[in-house]
Order: sequence, then C-alpha cells, then structure tokens
Amino acid sequence: NHMLMKKIALLFSFFVLALASQVQAQESGPVITFKENSKDFGDITQGQQVAHTFVLTNTGKQPLIISNVAATCGCTVPSWPKEPVAPGKSAEIKVSFNSTGKVGKQNSVVRIYSNASEPIEKVSLISNVLTKSN
Repeated sequence: NHMLMKKIALLFSFFVLALASQVQAQESGPVITFKENSKDFGDITQGQQVAHTFVLTNTGKQPLIISNVAATCGCTVPSWPKEPVAPGKSAEIKVSFNSTGKVGKQNSVVRIYSNASEPIEKVSLISNVLTKSN
C-alpha cells in the first residue's frame, strides 16, 4: 500500500510539472493588451464616416505577429501592423465605419487574429446612426 501511495504521489507531481510548464509556455508568449476595446461615437448622421485608432501593446515576452484583422461587416476598414510587434512595443490598428445605408444602434466588431496567448481578440466601434432630416 505504501508503494501505491508513492506511485500516486509521483504521478501527481508529474501532472503538476506538466501543468506548470504549459502555463509557463502561455505566459512566455506574446500577449495583446489594448488601451481600450471599444469606441462609442454616440449619435452620428447617416452617411457620416467615423474612425478610431486602437492602440495595443505586446505585454508578452515573444514578438507578436498579427496574421489577420477581420471585420464582421463591410463597413469597417482596418489597417494593422504587418511586421512583428516586439515585446513591450505598441502598435496601432486603424478602423473606420461608414454609416451609409445604416440606421440605429451599430456595433461593428473587428477580430484580431495573432500568435498571442489569446489567439482572437476583439475591438468594436459603437454608434447610433440617425437618418438625415430633410
């Protein structure tokens, strides 16, 4: 019985070590930290274009590579850094929204795909589109 307990203790310590190394691998990779995750423009008039620059910092320990930035609707046109973002460095993702043909509350979500510990991050432009008064 004492031998069995030793085996269980040994297996348990291996499990803990494996878990610890997995956590460490996540912590040592790139990490995206946004200054803000959304920008609310409030009321805007239909046809108006608004834009915002989201600032991100790589708070991880490896270079951050953004592979793609995708908008949920054709109304946002993102531009993003194509070169790796070094640890501790910041980069900008520019997003614009064209309210032509839109009415009411809009929440335009942009997904950022990268090699970060969280592979998909989201930022959004929020607005309330009012129709033009004739």
